[in-house]
Amino acid sequence: MHHLGNFSLMAVVVLCGYAVLASLVGAGKRSSALVNSARRALIAAAGFSALSVISLGALFLADDFRFEAVASYSSAALPLAYKISAIWAGNDGSLLFWTFLMLVFAASAVILRRDDPLIPQVVTTLAGVTLFFAYMNTWVCNPFGQLAEITAAGPVPFVPADGNGLNPLLQHPIMAIHPPILYTGYVGFVVPFAFCVAALWTRRLDAAWIASTRRWTLVAWFFLGSGILLGGRWAYVELGWGGYWGWDPVENAALMPWLTGTAFLHSVMIQERKGMLKVWNAGLVMTTYLLCVFGTFLTRSGIVSSVHAFASSEFAWRFLVFLAVAAALSAALLVTRLKDLKAENELEAVVSRESGFLFNNLLLLAACFAVLWGTLFPVISEAIQGEQITVSAPFFNRVNVPLGLGLLIMTGVGPLLAWRRSSVDSLRRNFTAPTIAGAASLGLLLLFGMRHPYALICFAMGAFVVVTITLEFHRGIRARRAHRGGGYLEALTDLVLRNTRRYGGYVVHFGIVLLFIGFAGNAFNEDVIADLNPGESATVGPWEVTLQDLPGGDTPVYDWLGAQLLLTRHDEPIGIYQPRRQLDKATGQATSEVRRHANFREDIYMVFSGLTDDGRATIHVYRNPLVRWVWLGGLVMFLGTVLTLLPGRDPRARAASVARRRAALAAPEVA
Repeated sequence: MHHLGNFSLMAVVVLCGYAVLASLVGAGKRSSALVNSARRALIAAAGFSALSVISLGALFLADDFRFEAVASYSSAALPLAYKISAIWAGNDGSLLFWTFLMLVFAASAVILRRDDPLIPQVVTTLAGVTLFFAYMNTWVCNPFGQLAEITAAGPVPFVPADGNGLNPLLQHPIMAIHPPILYTGYVGFVVPFAFCVAALWTRRLDAAWIASTRRWTLVAWFFLGSGILLGGRWAYVELGWGGYWGWDPVENAALMPWLTGTAFLHSVMIQERKGMLKVWNAGLVMTTYLLCVFGTFLTRSGIVSSVHAFASSEFAWRFLVFLAVAAALSAALLVTRLKDLKAENELEAVVSRESGFLFNNLLLLAACFAVLWGTLFPVISEAIQGEQITVSAPFFNRVNVPLGLGLLIMTGVGPLLAWRRSSVDSLRRNFTAPTIAGAASLGLLLLFGMRHPYALICFAMGAFVVVTITLEFHRGIRARRAHRGGGYLEALTDLVLRNTRRYGGYVVHFGIVLLFIGFAGNAFNEDVIADLNPGESATVGPWEVTLQDLPGGDTPVYDWLGAQLLLTRHDEPIGIYQPRRQLDKATGQATSEVRRHANFREDIYMVFSGLTDDGRATIHVYRNPLVRWVWLGGLVMFLGTVLTLLPGRDPRARAASVARRRAALAAPEVA
């Protein structure tokens, strides 16, 4: 199988190289035959890339420990599901899977958009980007490398009796799906990037390329956000530190393109409706994809320390060179097209929906820059001063909490503003009910004793946004019933399905409110660490945990020692929980298995950290309010994203889309 895998990798390199040349020549000579052959080459490359992944997977399933990847990340006793997920557990395999997913997106784009006038330049860009990753997989980090032992007579094949096994932290159901979902989000932005480059290249700079890539952007944004939330869930239930987000450098690397992608999804509406922010949108698309490449550079370079990162690798500088070249070419392309990107309209009033979108984008970019600066500052300080200065969670929270609250406010304010300019009467009419709801919530929370300023603002603005969304739905339903009749539920269904983009966006905004409710709970976290003998207790708030026993045992995979805890609230028994420590036999790595009592009010999070020298159990108990709202908010948010991906029934929107499409096809190409 390794011969098939290596042959497939070589085929990907050859086919991508041919696709670049054929599409360039085909575009220059206006040869549809050459362009079509380039398209087919890119599609064939996706097929060969799939063969390479299948070949590597077959080696893992066969326990073929001749190969370094299999010996390093698998073992004979590893469960089948984790043998499959071990394919992307290592650096070489993960990059192979990354290349495969990128080619899936590339092939899908050139199949579904084959009649798009930008397709020659799109193929060139997609094939050129993929060629770099295929080159890396073939010659720099080939996952089909075999183990060898160096002897006096030279290297001889070496086959260990068993593999090292998969890191115990990665042996979790979430980690079997989290990397593919996250990678899909990362690589998915290559399609909007390719269309943006093609539009700048050919000077076809109307909103047609925006319309061609909106759903691709949404899909990538959906998967990247889902991957981030799944990563947070895994960290919460597996790492045993009591939280779901620690501003880890690799977490930050995923967050940054998600923030800029969010900004792009908002500002494209202004370009489509008003012909404004053309430079802004092109820059956002390019920045988002370059941040995705930067994320994989961070993961593989070893320049930052992270539980998520791979070990330092000798080929990291190649990623940096690719990133620098891609950024320089993108910037040059954007600068040389500035005259062609002139806005068709100007901002007419500060108090308008256009300015609301713009301010929202400024907040998103400010948050992105703050995360980028905090992530890279230790590296920069070490390079300049020879001393690494740690930037920890307090810095990120101090900067990003106010920015996040500003974004929450704009989530509610934006829909209440009119396009072009908002009159005093419309502001009074639209803002009265949400403002009353926010003020009433603030008053009630103060009455019940809440004093944390950020939490108060968050809950009050959450009420403001929920009322805003509710009123938007109610007004639409009322208008629909007045026009078409029918019941309330029927009008709601018809309203949403006619404009899935708008009302799916409101559902996403509601999910964001739920997320922020969960985030606000962090202001009230409590925890206690206690060394207990059987019969002794530790208390956090109204909760008490009592150590009953210290059971232990072993399995073929690991040894374990647990702490049997009785959880009570106000002396009322809630349940018995058994957090434990496990020692993996293959790797010798110790891990914590946490236990939680969770509801929508709070989580009681119990960790057994081990035994003291005198035999007492070290128990760490966290009281984390409102955590479940984070997971619920993520679910609602991404259900709303799915809704926005559905085609709407509004005939006017369809007519406008068809008109844009025809105009793009009829427009002459300018090279």
